Amino acid sequence: MSEFIEYLGEVFERFGAIQARRMFGGHGLYYDGLMFALVADGVLYLKADSESADTFKAQGLRPFEYQKNGKAVNLSYYTAPEEIFDDPDRARDWANRAYEAALRARAARSKPAHRH
Repeated sequence: MSEFIEYLGEVFERFGAIQARRMFGGHGLYYDGLMFALVADGVLYLKADSESADTFKAQGLRPFEYQKNGKAVNLSYYTAPEEIFDDPDRARDWANRAYEAALRARAARSKPAHRH
Protein backbone atom coordinates (compact mmCIF):
# COMPACT_ATOMS: atom_id res chain seq x y z
CA MET A 1 0.00 0.00 0.00
CA SER A 2 1.32 3.45 -0.86
CA GLU A 3 2.44 5.98 1.73
CA PHE A 4 -0.32 8.32 0.54
CA ILE A 5 -3.00 5.70 1.23
CA GLU A 6 -1.54 5.08 4.70
CA TYR A 7 -1.43 8.85 5.30
CA LEU A 8 -5.14 9.11 4.46
CA GLY A 9 -5.84 6.85 7.43
CA GLU A 10 -4.34 9.62 9.58
CA VAL A 11 -6.16 12.40 7.68
CA PHE A 12 -9.52 10.73 8.34
CA GLU A 13 -8.72 9.58 11.88
CA ARG A 14 -11.48 11.74 13.42
CA PHE A 15 -13.97 10.41 10.85
CA GLY A 16 -13.22 6.78 11.67
CA ALA A 17 -11.21 3.78 10.59
CA ILE A 18 -11.11 3.49 6.82
CA GLN A 19 -10.12 0.60 4.60
CA ALA A 20 -8.44 0.86 1.20
CA ARG A 21 -9.00 -1.62 -1.62
CA ARG A 22 -7.16 -1.71 -4.94
CA MET A 23 -9.31 -0.92 -7.96
CA PHE A 24 -8.72 0.29 -11.52
CA GLY A 25 -5.08 1.12 -10.88
CA GLY A 26 -6.02 3.19 -7.84
CA HIS A 27 -7.77 2.59 -4.53
CA GLY A 28 -11.30 2.81 -3.21
CA LEU A 29 -11.61 4.12 0.36
CA TYR A 30 -14.30 2.50 2.46
CA TYR A 31 -15.93 3.23 5.77
CA ASP A 32 -18.24 0.64 7.28
CA GLY A 33 -18.17 -1.32 4.02
CA LEU A 34 -19.25 1.61 1.84
CA MET A 35 -16.98 3.38 -0.65
CA PHE A 36 -16.89 7.12 0.05
CA ALA A 37 -13.70 8.14 -1.73
CA LEU A 38 -11.21 7.03 -4.34
CA VAL A 39 -7.56 7.68 -5.07
CA ALA A 40 -6.38 7.81 -8.67
CA ASP A 41 -2.97 9.00 -9.85
CA GLY A 42 -2.17 10.18 -6.33
CA VAL A 43 -5.27 12.41 -6.11
CA LEU A 44 -8.01 11.99 -3.50
CA TYR A 45 -11.60 12.25 -4.73
CA LEU A 46 -14.67 12.31 -2.47
CA LYS A 47 -18.13 10.96 -3.32
CA ALA A 48 -20.73 13.55 -4.29
CA ASP A 49 -24.32 13.50 -5.46
CA SER A 50 -27.04 15.93 -6.48
CA GLU A 51 -27.38 17.11 -2.87
CA SER A 52 -23.68 17.77 -2.31
CA ALA A 53 -22.06 18.43 -5.71
CA ASP A 54 -22.71 22.18 -5.54
CA THR A 55 -20.59 22.37 -2.37
CA PHE A 56 -17.66 20.87 -4.30
CA LYS A 57 -18.25 23.05 -7.37
CA ALA A 58 -18.47 26.22 -5.24
CA GLN A 59 -14.92 25.53 -4.07
CA GLY A 60 -13.69 25.00 -7.63
CA LEU A 61 -13.10 21.28 -7.07
CA ARG A 62 -12.88 19.12 -10.20
CA PRO A 63 -14.88 15.96 -10.92
CA PHE A 64 -13.09 12.65 -11.40
CA GLU A 65 -12.86 12.00 -15.11
CA TYR A 66 -11.45 9.19 -17.19
CA GLN A 67 -11.35 8.30 -20.88
CA LYS A 68 -13.46 5.46 -22.24
CA ASN A 69 -13.59 4.74 -25.96
CA GLY A 70 -12.16 8.20 -26.64
CA LYS A 71 -14.80 10.00 -24.58
CA ALA A 72 -14.52 11.65 -21.19
CA VAL A 73 -16.58 9.97 -18.48
CA ASN A 74 -17.28 11.76 -15.19
CA LEU A 75 -18.01 9.85 -12.01
CA SER A 76 -19.76 11.30 -8.97
CA TYR A 77 -16.48 12.03 -7.18
CA TYR A 78 -14.71 15.38 -6.82
CA THR A 79 -11.20 16.32 -5.79
CA ALA A 80 -10.90 16.79 -2.05
CA PRO A 81 -10.20 20.32 -0.82
CA GLU A 82 -6.58 20.86 0.23
CA GLU A 83 -7.69 22.11 3.67
CA ILE A 84 -8.53 18.59 4.81
CA PHE A 85 -4.86 17.62 4.85
CA ASP A 86 -4.13 20.25 7.52
CA ASP A 87 -7.38 20.33 9.49
CA PRO A 88 -8.67 17.07 11.05
CA ASP A 89 -12.10 18.61 11.77
CA ARG A 90 -12.55 19.72 8.16
CA ALA A 91 -11.38 16.26 7.02
CA ARG A 92 -14.07 14.68 9.19
CA ASP A 93 -16.71 17.10 7.83
CA TRP A 94 -15.83 16.40 4.19
CA ALA A 95 -15.63 12.64 4.82
CA ASN A 96 -19.08 12.76 6.44
CA ARG A 97 -20.44 14.65 3.41
CA ALA A 98 -18.97 12.00 1.06
CA TYR A 99 -20.18 9.11 3.20
CA GLU A 100 -23.70 10.57 3.34
CA ALA A 101 -23.71 10.77 -0.48
CA ALA A 102 -22.64 7.10 -0.59
CA LEU A 103 -25.45 6.18 1.82
CA ARG A 104 -28.01 8.01 -0.34
CA ALA A 105 -26.70 6.22 -3.46
CA ARG A 106 -26.98 2.84 -1.74
CA ALA A 107 -30.52 3.62 -0.57
CA ALA A 108 -31.53 4.65 -4.09
CA ARG A 109 -30.13 1.39 -5.52
CA SER A 110 -31.99 -0.72 -3.00
CA LYS A 111 -35.44 0.76 -3.65
CA PRO A 112 -37.62 -1.64 -5.62
CA ALA A 113 -38.65 -0.55 -9.09
CA HIS A 114 -42.29 0.49 -9.38
CA ARG A 115 -44.32 -1.64 -11.75
CA HIS A 116 -47.42 -0.40 -13.46
